[in-house]
Amino acid sequence: MGDIDAARARYVERIAKRERISSKRLLAALGAVPRENFLPKGPWRIKSEAGNSYRLTPDADPVHLYDNVLVAIDARRKLDTGLPSLWAHFIDLLDIGEKDRVIQIGCGLGYFSAVLSEIVGPKGGVHAIECDERLAARAAAYLRDYRNVEIINGDGCEDISEPADVIIVHAGFSHPHPLWLRSLRPRGRLLVPLTQRDREGAALKITRKGKGFEAEAVQQIRIFPGQGRGATALDDRVADWWQRASALAPLRFREIEQGLPSDG
Repeated sequence: MGDIDAARARYVERIAKRERISSKRLLAALGAVPRENFLPKGPWRIKSEAGNSYRLTPDADPVHLYDNVLVAIDARRKLDTGLPSLWAHFIDLLDIGEKDRVIQIGCGLGYFSAVLSEIVGPKGGVHAIECDERLAARAAAYLRDYRNVEIINGDGCEDISEPADVIIVHAGFSHPHPLWLRSLRPRGRLLVPLTQRDREGAALKITRKGKGFEAEAVQQIRIFPGQGRGATALDDRVADWWQRASALAPLRFREIEQGLPSDG
């Protein structure tokens, strides 16, 4: 086993142990997808989960990417790849399986799109939406061999035309968008970070149950804001309300009206 293969195996083992991953398909996908194929050539600017500043890898050896680190996509905007352990935890929590239809909002450079592609297999599909035209083009190039992934340069609050088993939002919003809820199939799951202007907040898992939905806060999070997300004090209060209400107990509702749940 070469150095890169050994590093990737250790990477998967550490994530599995840290997050207590139960999905064998997820672990196999993490082991199969080369992270370096979804980034420009190194050296790379990386930082730890708790780090405030980047450090440059000593060289362009991909072995440096097989750690639980953020990698800068655009350091000036503080736009990074997702933290591997965090998004592996979310994917496991969403119980994504073979043949599932997944919509990904904010796919970045496509690494997790590739991971999801491996999980759902050829009979499933990943509809990956990215609002940044340059990122979408790069993701499409990186993902050209993944036949069950469709890359859309568009708005994740508008460009959803098919129902999904799972929707994953990779950016912060003040509240769940009604379109995301309407697009969920029966027993469908949505993972959305609800954050304030400081990028801090909580990730919520929302499940369609019968004619309504159930929301629960599952993880504190700091994340890049979604395009067009609320940027006012009122939006901050809405995000804070969702976080507090869903942290106390599962929050049941039927619709979203003006950003808040309603019984319809």
